[in-house]
Amino acid sequence: MKPLEQIRNFCIVAHVDHGKSTLADRILQLTHSIEDRNFRDQVLDSMDLERERGITIKSHPVTMQYMAKDGLVYDFNLIDTPGHVDFNYEVSRSMAACEGAVLVVDVAQGVEAQTVANTYLAMENNLEVIPVLNKIDLPNADVEGSIRQIRDVLGIEMKERLCISAKTGSGVTELMEAIVREIPPPKGTREETLRALVFDSVYDSFRGVIAYVRVMQGCLRSGDKILLMATGGTTVIKEVGVFKPKQLAVDSLGAGEVGYFVSTIKLPAELKIGDTVTSAVAPAVTPLPGFKRVRPMVFSGVYPITADDHERLKHGIEKLSLNDSAFTHMSESSAVLGFGFRCGFLGLLHMEIVQERLRREFDLNIINTYPSVVYRVFMRDGTSIELDNPINLPDPTHIEHIEEPMIRASIICHNENIGDVMKLVRDRRGALDRTDSIDQLRVMLICTLPLNEILVDFHDLLKSVSHGYASMDYDYAGYVASDVVRMDILLNSEPVDAFSCMVHRTKAQSRGRDICALLKDAIPAHMFAIPVQAALNKTIIARETIRALRKDVTAKCYGGDVSRKRKLLDRQKEGKKRMKLVGKVNIPQKAFISVLKAGM
Repeated sequence: MKPLEQIRNFCIVAHVDHGKSTLADRILQLTHSIEDRNFRDQVLDSMDLERERGITIKSHPVTMQYMAKDGLVYDFNLIDTPGHVDFNYEVSRSMAACEGAVLVVDVAQGVEAQTVANTYLAMENNLEVIPVLNKIDLPNADVEGSIRQIRDVLGIEMKERLCISAKTGSGVTELMEAIVREIPPPKGTREETLRALVFDSVYDSFRGVIAYVRVMQGCLRSGDKILLMATGGTTVIKEVGVFKPKQLAVDSLGAGEVGYFVSTIKLPAELKIGDTVTSAVAPAVTPLPGFKRVRPMVFSGVYPITADDHERLKHGIEKLSLNDSAFTHMSESSAVLGFGFRCGFLGLLHMEIVQERLRREFDLNIINTYPSVVYRVFMRDGTSIELDNPINLPDPTHIEHIEEPMIRASIICHNENIGDVMKLVRDRRGALDRTDSIDQLRVMLICTLPLNEILVDFHDLLKSVSHGYASMDYDYAGYVASDVVRMDILLNSEPVDAFSCMVHRTKAQSRGRDICALLKDAIPAHMFAIPVQAALNKTIIARETIRALRKDVTAKCYGGDVSRKRKLLDRQKEGKKRMKLVGKVNIPQKAFISVLKAGM
């Protein structure tokens, strides 16, 4: 085991696309942690989705050895983290296993919204922050401007000017020396009672649950019997190891080290992220602080296309929820879609990633209902409920008022785009709280908006009105009373619960017209006319009609009395009336998809 003075635990944080994963690649190469023949760009982004989208979704730990200029060999435990706001919880979990953070700033873009959020998160975790200026090889690099922004916006004075190019490797060696100097070694001793923090986990079909841990004190060895303090369960360690970057078994993990353990735990529900691992023979008195409980912000129904896939869907959801504690699920049923699950997510990108992983990793074809947020419904009898599914809204005559969740958004944009961004915020029922100038070209707008208004297309519209230059980060800002109502969609006078949604009363009519128009185009014609209606409390506010297919029953009538044709047409008309009473509307999957893509 390495002495504690020769261990450095740190993470790399930054805004999206500022070069976190590329910097991790260069450090891996300079420490010779991976052979050149096995190297590829974004080597720590192991998921196909990460490589396709060019983003980091999961945190990735790796242990490296670095020969410093003082002649000592240091163990670098690096955790590459996501940059998107939806995966902010991954960043906070990674920081709990570190003593320092390398903050990467793109000198062509400057300080962005997520740069600010990650810096504050690192400070809350009492980490030593090392700001680094990346992409200095770009022709539009503004080093001096970025240094001013780090000082003025983040409140950090750069002790030394660390200018690097993660792409070419220029300046990365100087950064590694700064990591040795600036980031403190871990505390704790290996003689104390074992306490280790579970900061992540994955499921392996052959070995069961694999827990990622940071040992705070004591020692973790193969064969030890351990206690999981949060659940009270005990298990026996079968293997401990480190990430090189692939899993490599070792004899033991001591205080200050990051690694994994494989035990007799087979079910995902038996392990909790943030739990404290201690010895079952001589357990610790108090657990580690762990993580604050994260609450999902967006809910959506997930249903299999065929009922036979329900068990496979349940299995896939349980596996994904193991290493993503922000993802929640519970069983629910729909009159139209059958049995499925009500799933909770941190945001829309988080929802997209989970759904895509279900399709790819478990070969499932699924249907998703429109995403909604959690409302607080206050009843006239003094009670209150939390509503995550519009179908469960109580009778409006029993409701005192409804509150909706709000967010406080930090939007950074160019000065010439302020008017367009403010108009977008106002259109989404938001309010501008204040503006802060970052430099001569950019400004930060602090706004308060309803979470429901930014769910689907707000980010796309923000990029559109700012020509791609605006960035946004947001925090939860509590609940406020709002005139929110449930809008039902009726097909052939029958409500379809999968299309029900909560909307603000002022936007209900326009939203209802849009949905009815979409469904008219997406649902194929039947043998009878189908009215498509939007309703508020049984009051119809919008309508479209899908015209009936018409068979030419007079095709064989040649000449003769017109009454013969009239008799055939009247008989067809009567038949269609009877069919409308008993006929069911077939809703294809593309109808659900079209409504979702259009943002309802």
